[in-house]
Amino acid sequence: MDEKLKRLYEEWKNEEEIAHIQGWDFSHIANRYGEEDELPWDFKSLIKRYLTDEMNLLDMETGGGEFLLELNHPYQHTAAIEGYGPNIDFCTEKLVPLGIDFKAADGADILPFGNSVFDVVVNRHGDYSCSELRRVLRNRGLFFTQQVGAENDWELIKLLQPEIDKVAFPDQYLDIRKRELEEAGFDILHCGETFQPIRFFDVGALVWFAKIIEWEFVNFEVDKYLDNLYQAQEILEKNGVIEGRIHRFYIVAQNCGV
Repeated sequence: MDEKLKRLYEEWKNEEEIAHIQGWDFSHIANRYGEEDELPWDFKSLIKRYLTDEMNLLDMETGGGEFLLELNHPYQHTAAIEGYGPNIDFCTEKLVPLGIDFKAADGADILPFGNSVFDVVVNRHGDYSCSELRRVLRNRGLFFTQQVGAENDWELIKLLQPEIDKVAFPDQYLDIRKRELEEAGFDILHCGETFQPIRFFDVGALVWFAKIIEWEFVNFEVDKYLDNLYQAQEILEKNGVIEGRIHRFYIVAQNCGV
């Protein structure tokens, strides 16, 4: 192995070893990758258009509470759940002292709240159960979700792991999720779907990203996919960037009641 390849290999192995995340913090690769932040919709503004201070709000799959705290909703009317182990401890230390009703739970589970408790439920990039949403939402209550679509990062996955021939979450399309909510008793008020670029400016950042997004890059390891990483390096040196696409959609749905 020549010196250049050896140096790259050592850099990539280091990125693999240090890959970890608290909350949803990608600052480690800031300025080394770029994702189209300006979606055709502003999810926070959509929520704020309807949310008033007296409403009871639940944020599902809150991560580290970053987006929830940006909503600046009165803490005594705010609840949150999170199911990822490291984030549970983080949220307990960060959100509970503020007076937010935080509970450890996954979005697809039975929610640890009573019936007809919330006026608004927010779910950003997390799982959910339509029947549980109906149960915890009040009549005419609102569900806001922004989701990662089925084809998210697909070009990058195929570059690093070409043997993967099926998307991990085949139901993650706007039309499918809309239909599920409608069949469960929701009216769809707003929705949209988009594909936009994501770009990496060094392969090490892509390695770190792939280790973090383990549900997309399943069982990714530098040693196992080293030849594909060298191919990615060639693309980077030729084009100055490694490019893929993000896939996003959003839905605003209203609980129609009984």
